[in-house]
Amino acid sequence: MTLAEAVVAGAGPAELASLEVPTRYRAVHLRKDEVGMFGDMSDKDVRKSLHVGEVPMPELAPDEVLVAVMASAINFNTIWSAMFEPIPTFAFLERFGRTDPRHDLPTHVLGSDAAGVVVRTGQAVRHWRAGDRVVTSPAYLDSQDPIVQHDGMLAADLRAWGFETNFGGLAEFAVVKATQLLPKPRHLSWEEAACNMLCASTAYRMLVGERGARMKQGDVVLLWGASGGLGAYGVQLVRNGGGIPVGVVSSPEKAALLRRMGCAHVVDRSRFDDLTDEKGWRGLGAEIRRQVGEDPAIVFEHTGRDTFGASVYVAKKGGKVVTCGSSSGYDHAYDNRHLWMRLKQIIGSHGANYQECHEVNRLISLGMIHPTLSRAYPLAEAADAARAVQLNQHVGKVGVLALAPGPDLGIEDAAHRERIGEDRLRLFRS
Repeated sequence: MTLAEAVVAGAGPAELASLEVPTRYRAVHLRKDEVGMFGDMSDKDVRKSLHVGEVPMPELAPDEVLVAVMASAINFNTIWSAMFEPIPTFAFLERFGRTDPRHDLPTHVLGSDAAGVVVRTGQAVRHWRAGDRVVTSPAYLDSQDPIVQHDGMLAADLRAWGFETNFGGLAEFAVVKATQLLPKPRHLSWEEAACNMLCASTAYRMLVGERGARMKQGDVVLLWGASGGLGAYGVQLVRNGGGIPVGVVSSPEKAALLRRMGCAHVVDRSRFDDLTDEKGWRGLGAEIRRQVGEDPAIVFEHTGRDTFGASVYVAKKGGKVVTCGSSSGYDHAYDNRHLWMRLKQIIGSHGANYQECHEVNRLISLGMIHPTLSRAYPLAEAADAARAVQLNQHVGKVGVLALAPGPDLGIEDAAHRERIGEDRLRLFRS
């Protein structure tokens, strides 16, 4: 029996420890010799650059863990990686390779989410052992950096795992720091557990955490892409915290999904022809006031160029725009008069530290935050999964089954799941 087969069969710690780690494993990866393949093409189809095949197994560092990946998920950093934008990720690996040569390879294994089983631990790992069922958080950093005791996201060598490092989660095995691991929520399947951490923890830091917008009860919060990976977790956090979510979506179908989530206020952005000038901003602001009676205290931003000017405009006087990304482009333009003269704030937010990830995982385990999984693809079809995200043909999160032989496996606490309700846990798949 191979190590992968033993994991799927539910082998115990002793058996897992007795089996050899394979020298190669299947993974979704990029090839360094294909950088530049898209040139000036307008449609950089990620199915052309994402490959599923064998790559070499690395050695573990003392503070690292080898996880047999049962399921993973697609995040937008995988799309950026596969488009080789804004720069090829091999530049990250080359720079990292100066201190850790293992990562500087002609292949880059992607993926910043995973759920699976620990199969090996480095000598310095104390809190995890073979057989533990885990989910991963995406921040890869040096735990001996003093700033980590204050906020790991300020660490000098902070890297996004599976984006700025190699050996990510879209694979049969993944290499992670011990400080990335959290216990898998027992009521979730592998693919449900794998889809949460990056987006849910990012949304938590933006809205709830001490370093974000610090949402309070009654705050009106405008959320772009509210039915997507980040936005759908943001909607849940706003509702849980006593805020008033106003979700922005691009179709009636997505609007209906938001209402099923309990988001009473929904804006269809397709009604506004142009959100890059003040006429469009005024129309958006008027629609928000029509629905909730006031301007947003917080704007949840991650779309970037196409929406940032509108975000700054519609935030109320003294309000906050919290941003974690720029999926439509990095070169933002906004009218600064609406920022400085109305005393607004722009807050940059990136990922989440280990404590914030722990808090989010606790909320998920309690059943207070639910997965937003809409579909799970097999590993062999991971490029198709990424293409669906690239074209915004999805809602919530898109999962990828790695070693898990099928969906709906890995559930350990069926009673807790029944109390929560299948309708909530499977909402995005209906």
